[in-house]
Amino acid sequence: MMAITAAAVKELRERTGAGMMDCKKALSETNGDVEAAVDLLRTKGLAAAQKKSSRTAAEGLVGVTVAGSKGVAVEVNSETDFVAKNEQFQDFVRNVTDAALELGNDDIEALLSAAYPGGGTVQETLTNNVATIGENQALRRMKTVAVSSGLVVPYIHNAVAPGMGKIGVLVALESTLGADVLEPLGKQIAMHIAAAFPLALDASGLDADTMERERSIAKEKAAESGKPDNIVEKMVDGAMAKFAKENALLSQIFVMDNKTPIAQVVEQAGKDAGAEIKLTEYVRFQLGEGIDKKEEDFAAEVAALT
Repeated sequence: MMAITAAAVKELRERTGAGMMDCKKALSETNGDVEAAVDLLRTKGLAAAQKKSSRTAAEGLVGVTVAGSKGVAVEVNSETDFVAKNEQFQDFVRNVTDAALELGNDDIEALLSAAYPGGGTVQETLTNNVATIGENQALRRMKTVAVSSGLVVPYIHNAVAPGMGKIGVLVALESTLGADVLEPLGKQIAMHIAAAFPLALDASGLDADTMERERSIAKEKAAESGKPDNIVEKMVDGAMAKFAKENALLSQIFVMDNKTPIAQVVEQAGKDAGAEIKLTEYVRFQLGEGIDKKEEDFAAEVAALT
């Protein structure tokens, strides 16, 4: 049997919320396959519906900045939270985010080659920061959004400095209305996005592999009911409709009132202001999401259970 690593147990535990022993058992049954173990735990009712964990493995900062109808989010990683509080590191994140906005695309290599304020390139400054701060750092990702008419509204959750923090959100609102209407609306929606973690703007944008995986899990759960095939299929369809509704932004229930779908919130705001408003795009960057966990972080805890 494949050896179960501390990193795999930690990842599975963080992604599912299941107990340590349940995670180890699931990994043993799936021969160390974390994705299969997630599905197994969910089938057994030992894990919540899949969402990316709010806990993160990497440190650093997410920076966001906007200029009217265009905005950008950038993630820069460091090894420790201590460096994220460093003024030199924060200055770098601020300047890189500004450079990304000016660049206007999502090409990381182009951003690394871009001119840095005071001389040199972004890459050269990053290399120098690694040497002077004494810790590895990386420019991980960026995302630009824009509207032809309207406003892109930024929001930082858990801000450590203006325009940078642990979660960065951008909301693109297409409209002829002014910032006096669009900015407060965009901020409320951005706060919802930070809390609710949508996976796509609408149901059509949900990842096909994710949907297929959810359907497989729903089928297993429904089959355990022992009901006829036609009833099982209806149960699966219902589960998939529920998953899409809960994970697509426009159909999610607004966290501010816990009753109104986001699409209706936007529509009503437009009616109240006298002009149409369209939520066309959003970005949600959470620091460290998707980065592999370090095995040594959980080694001692896992070893205690062997």
